[in-house]
Amino acid sequence: MDNISVMFFLSGLNETRNYRFTLFALTLLCYCLIVLLNVSLVVTIILDKNLHEPMYILLCMLCINGLYGSTAFYPKFLWDLLAPVHGISYSGCLVQALVLYSFAASEFSILAFMAYDRYVAICRPLQYHSIMSKRTLSILVSFSWLTPVCVIGTNVFLTSRLNLCSLHIAKMFCVNWIIVKLACSSVDTTVNNIVANLTIIFYVAHGFFIVWSYMYIVKTCLHSIENRGKFIQTCVPHLTSLITFLVVILLDIMSMRISSSGLSQNVQNLIAMTFLIIPPLVNPLIYGFKISKIRLRILYFFHIKPK
Repeated sequence: MDNISVMFFLSGLNETRNYRFTLFALTLLCYCLIVLLNVSLVVTIILDKNLHEPMYILLCMLCINGLYGSTAFYPKFLWDLLAPVHGISYSGCLVQALVLYSFAASEFSILAFMAYDRYVAICRPLQYHSIMSKRTLSILVSFSWLTPVCVIGTNVFLTSRLNLCSLHIAKMFCVNWIIVKLACSSVDTTVNNIVANLTIIFYVAHGFFIVWSYMYIVKTCLHSIENRGKFIQTCVPHLTSLITFLVVILLDIMSMRISSSGLSQNVQNLIAMTFLIIPPLVNPLIYGFKISKIRLRILYFFHIKPK
């Protein structure tokens, strides 16, 4: 079929018709909270020069990334909840797939660089400012934004060249891997699968890098009370964000890669939405409450005297 004129139908919302107004209200509340919390943290870091340090700059990027991914999903999802037909154009579907999964990839990259930053701060404190210079930070930030867009963009570009024989996506949003499955049986998707697997390996390598960083951090903290304090203050929030993100991403991958015929559509929807709800909502809360510099700055902004 002519892909340019294709309109995909999102069948993941078929079972939400009976309570769509309740779901609309909850989703709108969730999106407003995500925007409020992340924007508050970003503005706090930008306005306070005392927070212009690598760790806080990377945290700022994490919050901006949360807003980036959320904006690709929530407005369209809220519209679909009230619309009689749940559809999306071919180009719109590809763009949504690109943004959502570049958001997830960028999240992983930023978390990896935050682990490296904590490794340098705790294990090599005397060299911290020379290693984590403005130039290095600029390179890390650029890598965390541009590389995911290029990597995921390559996957999406390869998908755009396929001839499709189905228009039904059994989810609430577009997923590149599912669009590939809609290709006609006569179409060779070997290149798509190879690139997708290379992408997974590339980001699994991020995971090994994070494990390596924390092995050295924990080893160093065992012999220093001061470093234990640094670990509790800055590494615990990061580990919480990292574990949360890994769990929700693994749930999403399992729901796509493993047959979910035994699960109801509502359960599948909930699993699919976790990586778009929990990290963008939880990250600013974790860092805002746990890291004293940010907490005190936010309390000062709202004229609240800390206890």
